[in-house]
Amino acid sequence: MDTFDSETRAAVLSIGTELTRGEIENTNQTWLATELTALGVSVTALDTVADVPTDICEALARLAARHHLIVCTGGLGPTTDDLTSHSVATLLGVPLERDAATVTHLTELFARWGREVSASNLSQADFPRGATVLPNPVGTAPGFAVSIGQTRAFFMPGVPREMKRMFHDHVAPFVRGLTPGVHLAQVRLRSFGLPESQVNDLLAGVEEAHQVTLGYRAHFPEIEVKVLARRDAASAAEEAAETAAREVTRRLGRAMYGEGSAALPQVVGERLGALGLQLVTAESCTGGLISQLITEAPGASAYFTASAVTYSNESKQRLLGVRAETLAAHGAVSEEVAREMALGALTHLNGDVSIAVTGVAGPGGGTEAKPVGLVHYAVALTNRAMQRLTRDAKTNDAGRATQQDAEDASGQETDDAQRTAREDAETGAPVVRTAHRVFRGGRADVRRIAAWAALNLLRKLLDEHAADATEHGADAETSTERSRSGSLAGHLKE
Repeated sequence: MDTFDSETRAAVLSIGTELTRGEIENTNQTWLATELTALGVSVTALDTVADVPTDICEALARLAARHHLIVCTGGLGPTTDDLTSHSVATLLGVPLERDAATVTHLTELFARWGREVSASNLSQADFPRGATVLPNPVGTAPGFAVSIGQTRAFFMPGVPREMKRMFHDHVAPFVRGLTPGVHLAQVRLRSFGLPESQVNDLLAGVEEAHQVTLGYRAHFPEIEVKVLARRDAASAAEEAAETAAREVTRRLGRAMYGEGSAALPQVVGERLGALGLQLVTAESCTGGLISQLITEAPGASAYFTASAVTYSNESKQRLLGVRAETLAAHGAVSEEVAREMALGALTHLNGDVSIAVTGVAGPGGGTEAKPVGLVHYAVALTNRAMQRLTRDAKTNDAGRATQQDAEDASGQETDDAQRTAREDAETGAPVVRTAHRVFRGGRADVRRIAAWAALNLLRKLLDEHAADATEHGADAETSTERSRSGSLAGHLKE
């Protein structure tokens, strides 16, 4: 193996013609890279090869020359195209040998199933001479480990459930032994409303100032920022990652919506659940996508009541009480109709909080005045919801200052709109916030980003009024949001 620096480097190799042909998605590779990184290893190569012995051997030799560790998946099954063991034996110049313990395991396993083990299945007990066999307690294909020069290589089944169990049982303990003095801490931060390039520009200098590594992942329509800190002590790594994460949050301001694995719909849902509020939705161009996103999270019944997909004008009138004169005067795609849809959803669907969306998703149907991609959306909160927010803010207002002082990438509310919101709350009338944007992209992109934008508007409204309950004058969003260049992950059309 070539000379290395002090950092432990790893490669992930996926073996399978079904992968190189694009027949299945390679989720194993992503999972392994994430797990190895969390263990303090630097993953510097992800490779995929077909079930071709020469290709497998070439990839292993190349990766072994530059890595301490290779983690491989695939090609350990009983069929003639499962050639991983044979290829590794060829590379090492050793024969295959049948492992007696594996033969016993397979024979007993098939007997429990009422079947006789076949010759093909017994071939899964053949390993390169000198290999360490890795038992598979949840499947038929054992894995194995060998040394290729100074590099340790692990070979595991391609079945995700079996691979993950084997990784935790055998690979992870080995990796921890490789990096006994290195501790890594990671914080995942999630943002919406800024393109990746702007996020990168806003965070210039953070890595150098805090001696951390920032990683960016654009997963439409959000941007994830990972803060990675390596230190000699676990506590030092955690402190460095948290300190840098606070700086990232401060710089991104209200575009930051959460931390960890929960996406925006789940973050909004959990906030509503904590407040004891019920959400209802009224959707036109999104066709139920908002309610789908909300209900994908387990436990959504605690905060979601109902959804009305009102595609036609008639259904908007009949199910939500939108006035015919409003539709006639402004058209279905308008701020006025979005507002009435949100208010109607509160009344007719019996909710505390509502989201309404109406727009032109495309590809046809646009006009000069209302182009394809134009979406109006609104959120409404009942007086009961406002009271819950006030009560919650009085008991838990920590951390509001950072969010309220930071720049709002989506616009700031005018004094009149702020005063109107307070007056509505004082009189018992629902608080309504509307916004409109022209989104770029195809129909699916417009629908998805519109759903996220509406959820984000609700998130910010909840935050604003929770903060407003303890300190008047908190910054907030415009009553009708104004577009800014590059907003919403680059899918905003000026």
